[in-house]
Amino acid sequence: MTEQYVLDLQDVDGTQVAVVGGKGAHLGGLSRIDGIRVPGGFCVTTDAFRRIIAEAPSIDDRLDRLSRLNPDDREAIRTLSAEIRRTIEEIAIPGALAAAITRALALLGDQAAYAVRSSATAEDLPTASFAGQQDTYLNVMGPTEVLQHVSRCWASLFTERAVTYRQRNGIDHRTVHMAVVVQRMVFPHASGILFTADPVTGNRKVATVDAGFGLGEALVSGLVNPDVFEVRDGEVVEKAIAAKQRAVHALPAGGTQEVAIESQRQRQPALTDAQAVRLVQLGRRIEAHFGRPQDIEWCLADDGFQIVQSRPITTLFPIPEADDRENHVYVSVGHGQMMTDPMKPLGFSMWQLTAMVPMHEAGGRLFVDVTRRLASPASRAGLLEAMGKGDPLIRHALETVLDRDGFVPSLPDASPGGRPAGGAPAPIDTDPALVTGLIERSQASIADLERDIRTKTGPELFDFLLEAFEEHKRVLSDPLSIQAIMAGMEATWWLNDKLQEWLGEKNAADTLTLSAPDNITSEMGLALLDVADVIRPQPEVVAFLQGVDGDDFLDELAKLAGGTEARDAIEAYLDRYGMRCVGEIDITRPRWRERPSTLVPVILDNVRNFEPGAAQRRFEQGRQKAQKKEQDVLSRLRALPDGDRKADEVKGMIDRVRTFIGYREYPKYGIISRYFVYKQALLAEAGRLVQADVLQEKEDVFYLTFQEFHDVARSHQVNDELIQQRKEAFRSYHALTPPRVLTSDGEALTGAYRRDDVPAGALVGVPVSAGTIEGRARVILDMTDADLETGDILVTAFTDPSWSPLFVGIAGLVTEVGGLMTHGAVIAREYGLPAVVGVEQATRLIRDGQRIRVHGTDGYVEILP
Repeated sequence: MTEQYVLDLQDVDGTQVAVVGGKGAHLGGLSRIDGIRVPGGFCVTTDAFRRIIAEAPSIDDRLDRLSRLNPDDREAIRTLSAEIRRTIEEIAIPGALAAAITRALALLGDQAAYAVRSSATAEDLPTASFAGQQDTYLNVMGPTEVLQHVSRCWASLFTERAVTYRQRNGIDHRTVHMAVVVQRMVFPHASGILFTADPVTGNRKVATVDAGFGLGEALVSGLVNPDVFEVRDGEVVEKAIAAKQRAVHALPAGGTQEVAIESQRQRQPALTDAQAVRLVQLGRRIEAHFGRPQDIEWCLADDGFQIVQSRPITTLFPIPEADDRENHVYVSVGHGQMMTDPMKPLGFSMWQLTAMVPMHEAGGRLFVDVTRRLASPASRAGLLEAMGKGDPLIRHALETVLDRDGFVPSLPDASPGGRPAGGAPAPIDTDPALVTGLIERSQASIADLERDIRTKTGPELFDFLLEAFEEHKRVLSDPLSIQAIMAGMEATWWLNDKLQEWLGEKNAADTLTLSAPDNITSEMGLALLDVADVIRPQPEVVAFLQGVDGDDFLDELAKLAGGTEARDAIEAYLDRYGMRCVGEIDITRPRWRERPSTLVPVILDNVRNFEPGAAQRRFEQGRQKAQKKEQDVLSRLRALPDGDRKADEVKGMIDRVRTFIGYREYPKYGIISRYFVYKQALLAEAGRLVQADVLQEKEDVFYLTFQEFHDVARSHQVNDELIQQRKEAFRSYHALTPPRVLTSDGEALTGAYRRDDVPAGALVGVPVSAGTIEGRARVILDMTDADLETGDILVTAFTDPSWSPLFVGIAGLVTEVGGLMTHGAVIAREYGLPAVVGVEQATRLIRDGQRIRVHGTDGYVEILP
């Protein structure tokens, strides 16, 4: 195949990223859109770049060294990348290549001025913009200068910032190549950036125009504040005109210069309102062509707007697909389930199939459409109250949407003038046997599932699972189970309200629920202390576990003194809790039974930080503390007017909360137990498909939805390209922060706390477990990185039940996500840990090792000097 060194921009389209890089491909696509003007030019292709690299064999060795460097070793990256750049710039451009570039220049006018711009193959992609990673040179004049600046663009693939960006994003330096775009220079009156969606709120209907005088470099480099126009539905709805004191202008002899703007022009708008609206119309045309919101660089010269770049806005959270053009309001499922990471397709589709309400996927996360419930006044009040109890930020975000005239339609109540059909369910008795019966029924249903699934393979397995999902939902929606959960939660709220009203005491229920019975999640944390008790007296076992690397260590344990007992203790723990893991609502996540090494650091922490018998002592201390609190509260109540009645009511509610609050955790345990049974069967099926050469590896099925996996089992055909696209999309979703509330306009709302009782500088959250504690913050994003000392305060993004083994060793808890009744909150109260959840950006604002004070009663965190 002959090498092609130069392509005219008119001959380039969006499919040629590998040949002309991201910027070149976008410019080629832009130049084909009717009514969009792009400065004429050509691309020096990646064939040319490869030809240059081949001229210097020493670069190969340096790339090897570069790929082995730690992304944080800035000094080594700086030195090595500078060597590579120098080598590339010193390579003489071979004759045939130089001739191809100068011929293309002659066609455009070789005495004209040009912009010479880098265009890497990993640039301006849908999933990563790489903005500003490589170099652009403006007002370059004459063939010699153009050739020299083409060399500089090639070399800029190895700027320190570009190299670090690739290292951090796991991109192999050898897979990225550099093309160069050479375009006729535009000398504009004004220039700037157009975002076809609001880059801050995500609203797809609001376009934002940043504008300044002269060349756009002044804005891009932060030299001046731009004028900002917000345009919606063909009119400027908001604008801010800045004092523009500087501009960048082209020099007659080449190059650019920063100049002062005369004072009388500084506050003049760079664009008229009509021009801003016209520019947004062009932007909408470009957006429609590329099929997603764009970040567009533009120039305004004498004869109108010219577009010099367009790239996707990669920071916007995707919008769930809807089959109508109505307004929709979506609430995040992940914030309620304590799992805001992206899920793989098999994971989110399984959750959709087993959930009690319809769920919509976007960005690898699930959302519930609450528009209809918000539209009816009766259901709206209930929804806002429930959301507010779970997460006040979600409530505030929903109220923000409701405050907007007409976004949520107003529907009449379903049953005006009366209670909803059927009324409230009858309250259940405070009877521990009810909880015992519910647990036994759940265990029997799971045992039936394990027995019946064993013989199912192929399409029959999927048909069986679809029936199993109905049983799954039946167990979840058991009215008695729901009543038991609600009884515990309502008793907690009642106690907190009444004891604050009658005794002036905040969150008294937090102490009254300590060591409540039947809490499977808190038992899981204490049970790992018992495992540590077996291991602690065995020095050989402890030393072996400190060096564990991999998940086949259990068989090795039996060869050590005391190892058989240690293995049996861990195995017994895995038999009861091995279906759990971080992010467990995603069935594709590795379970502890599949990756037991996850538990080793926690076991070793327990060996180091606790004395034998700690589990029983912790539970008994909590029980006695709760009992003492009960006696104290009741005696204080009896001293009040009408005290005997109040004390009797409170005593009844304390008994109720202790009977039912532990069961709050059990349905999730049942769900995850079922999930592990489903997963083992599905992985066995994937293994059969690998044996039949249908799949390359078992885990590929994680990137198919359940329905697609079903089709593959039936047809024995799989779309490998689809799996690859899904893998790349999943990687890109990690960079997105899911909003608590999302609208069909794309607006992401996080909500705000309306609090005036918090010290200046404190981080505000939801108080979920009373008490105040000071200690060292341990910012931990992955449970396997835990290295805790007694008295540490755990700071993390979210905690699902799998984190509870860490709770036994900490003094307090701070999370970014959560509410009063989410799992982390329930377990923090069980263990008596002061806890504040829903603290926005806690893992970024609190540094690992800092001393902090957690106010679990009042809901804020202070960072101490």
